[in-house]
Amino acid sequence: MSVTVLYETKAVATGNREGDGMAETLDGSLKLNLAAPKELGGSGNGNNPEEIFAVGYAACFIGAMKAVASKSEYLKLPADAKATATVGIGPYSEGGYGLKVSLDVSLPGLEKAAAEELVQKAHEVCPYSNATRGNVDMELSVSV
Repeated sequence: MSVTVLYETKAVATGNREGDGMAETLDGSLKLNLAAPKELGGSGNGNNPEEIFAVGYAACFIGAMKAVASKSEYLKLPADAKATATVGIGPYSEGGYGLKVSLDVSLPGLEKAAAEELVQKAHEVCPYSNATRGNVDMELSVSV
């Protein structure tokens, strides 16, 4: 499957996530100090890749829901829609490391069935969902 690129960005990371690293977009719009979380033996005085991934996934999923809703006559995205991404990292029993993601979506005012349909359709088109499908333990939950 090929992708027709409509937009791209570049970011660079230097150093490491143990406390002296940095990541930034080449256009300068985003700049982060990197540090491992305290739970993994780091200082926690910066951001880590899991936090960055969680922010990106949550924001992207809102965009996917907006795109799906804009093409539907009956699925509407509430103004106060919220996606909360939880990203965990840990070792596989076979070796190496993997991620676990849960995405909790709140769609106040929608009927439960409509909210679940919107989330499922967004999960099919969201680039983060497509990139992780079959590679990451994923849980979706919907509240109204």
